[in-house]
Amino acid sequence: MRRRPGEVRDAIVQVLEGRSHGASVQEITKEVIGLIGAVPSSSVRSYLQLNTPTLFARMERAQYSLSGFQVEPEPSLPPRLEAESFQYGQASLILEDCTAWLDRQPANSVHAVVTDPPYGLVEYSSIEQSKLRSGKGGVWRVPPSFDGSKRAPLPRFTVLTPTDLEALERFFLAWGRSLMRVLVPGSNVVVASNPLLSYLVSGALARAGLERRGELVRLVMTMRGGDRPKAAHVEFDGVSVMPRSMWEPWLLFRKPLEGRVQDNLRKWGTGGFRRVSADKPFGDVIESAPTRSSERKYANHPSLKPQAFLRKVVRGVLPLGQGIVLDPFAGSASTLAASEAVGYQSIGVEKDKTYFELAKEALPKLASLHVE
Repeated sequence: MRRRPGEVRDAIVQVLEGRSHGASVQEITKEVIGLIGAVPSSSVRSYLQLNTPTLFARMERAQYSLSGFQVEPEPSLPPRLEAESFQYGQASLILEDCTAWLDRQPANSVHAVVTDPPYGLVEYSSIEQSKLRSGKGGVWRVPPSFDGSKRAPLPRFTVLTPTDLEALERFFLAWGRSLMRVLVPGSNVVVASNPLLSYLVSGALARAGLERRGELVRLVMTMRGGDRPKAAHVEFDGVSVMPRSMWEPWLLFRKPLEGRVQDNLRKWGTGGFRRVSADKPFGDVIESAPTRSSERKYANHPSLKPQAFLRKVVRGVLPLGQGIVLDPFAGSASTLAASEAVGYQSIGVEKDKTYFELAKEALPKLASLHVE
């Protein structure tokens, strides 16, 4: 294969940007192959040697990092215990950090991703989750009841600092690169986001090597935005600080194809979206509603998405109706439940023990729900 000048070098830079502890030649080669295809380890080694110390820095234990970057010491970790898991039908739920899990999976083993990740990372830290569960809020806004209905907590992303935003980019860059190796060519990656932060997540995933394919628009009226200025609502009664939220962006990405779409479909079963019917293609605008109380009673998760919406998305991501759907941030297992309901094999990874236990109970109940 003929490559453009500097393509291997640029791929190495991409890999090392997401490796705060540096990486070995073998690790770099594996990730470079995931980004741009087959590359001999000797070529990667040559690029590293030729561009050291101007671009790369050689560390101890034959590892490399980007020159001029401060390398964080690798933390000492306890021995890894066998991950706890739960099986229901064709769905597998695993209690573990998703990046650690992804790094152990075989290449080309997942056919699609549908996930609702922690948009700002802060809101799902142990400190903020403890505040949320005790009703104190913290970064979470715990709104009062409205018309007799208890409203779900909402994370306040306007309080995130520049440091928080930089951490968000680094996290999704590293996650995207771990994901690239595990996905088969042509895999769809659908990531729920937020209008305030979607640009950061989207940019990081594109830098990781995924192809941006647009967005899904979830049309849903929420209680976000539309408020008058705090403590000045009378003086400025004709002003809304932010627009009232009436939609939710779900980012669409794809791992680059092998050849044409039809070639990729024949080899991997991926590369497009499953049509709704013979005369109706999969569309990028899906009407939805806030998650109903009938679902929340089974899964009291602050980011629970409705089955009616998720089943449409999940069904569409496997163009031939075959393969494995992954949710690396499984939460209450709503994506797994949607996969089970439409007859797909799925894997969910969740690192929070409380949510893992919730998901074990919720998965069978959500999967069996009848939705319109």
